[in-house]
Amino acid sequence: MTRAFARFWAADTVSLVGTHVTTIALAVLAMDVLQASTTELGVLRAAPFVPYLLFGLLAGVLVDRYRRRPILVGADLARAAVLGLIPTLHAVDALTMPSLVALVTVFGALSLVYDAAHQSFLPKLVPAEQLTTANARMEQTRATAQTVGPMVAGWLVKAVGAPFAILVDAVSYVVSGLVLATLRVPEKVNPPASRDLKRELREGLTWVYRHPVLAPLAVTSHAWFLFNSIVTTVYLKFVFDDLGFDAFQLGLTLALGGVGSVLGASLSGRVTTRLGFGPVIVLGRWLTPLAYLPVPFADSSTTGLVLLCAAQFGWGFGVGVDSPPEMGYRQAITPDHLQGRMNATIRSLNRGMIVLGAPLGGVLADAAGSRTAIWAGIAGLAGQAVAITRSPVRRVRETR
Repeated sequence: MTRAFARFWAADTVSLVGTHVTTIALAVLAMDVLQASTTELGVLRAAPFVPYLLFGLLAGVLVDRYRRRPILVGADLARAAVLGLIPTLHAVDALTMPSLVALVTVFGALSLVYDAAHQSFLPKLVPAEQLTTANARMEQTRATAQTVGPMVAGWLVKAVGAPFAILVDAVSYVVSGLVLATLRVPEKVNPPASRDLKRELREGLTWVYRHPVLAPLAVTSHAWFLFNSIVTTVYLKFVFDDLGFDAFQLGLTLALGGVGSVLGASLSGRVTTRLGFGPVIVLGRWLTPLAYLPVPFADSSTTGLVLLCAAQFGWGFGVGVDSPPEMGYRQAITPDHLQGRMNATIRSLNRGMIVLGAPLGGVLADAAGSRTAIWAGIAGLAGQAVAITRSPVRRVRETR
């Protein structure tokens, strides 16, 4: 791997750990300091993903029009400033739930732009044949942060309080932005002859949804995020309230998901080399509903806790195996001038599915019970697995 990729990877690692700190700290801040209701917590959870649903396609056009490194640096520094406002407002007793939701929404908009540029910048750093390996290494980092981040967050929130723990994430974005600013990677931008927004949007949508492989890959990915968000939303209430496990035990099950992701990402490159891109992606999509099967059968016993841990580990393993080849394939086959629009289109609609799926899971659980809602999510995940198995994706072996 190149030195430029090593710096890019380091910047991503720093900001990811900080992100998991903020995820926990925001929830504690809303519940303990601002006395948020369950509905308000749901709104707060959906807030950072709303911009993906509303403006995701526009972000793709922006990224394809300009050099990506300055966008990454600017978005990192701007996110640091937004997060820094949270403890500042708290210190002057001016922080409210509406202002917190507004700040988190702005943060989500900046993350939207960053994510579109981030995924489109990686092909500039490594050759096409190394994209799966590079994505696997970054997936390992994400999985490790998912395992370690919540534990660090718990300690920081207890030591300095939730508002000021968020400063850690703000600092992490400053560090990430400064590291990215040191990259010296040539970026040649070929702007369109005319800045026709509708035409540029149409080009991105056409590339994704009329491509024989990208189209089923994208549509089933949207379905995966919709039904997975139903399960993950209900899972927290099911484990904590219905089964009566404490916060440490809940965190333990989630940490096992990170461990599974690390292992899956570690094996992903070798499995992809042996089986090919398509079969590994299909395998990963099946592992999610299969991994979740033990969850509705869990009870409040030690055996129940083991079932939950096994389910999260299997889920994480599937994501770790699937994500690198899926991202590597998308990046390798997409022309550079469409990278931003391709990534933003797929990622934005994926995140938009969370905005729909999370409240839908809550409604289903309230109306029919947690186990029924989880079964509904599993059924939907099995449906997307069947769909991608019957699609041309399964026949893809190489990126040529």
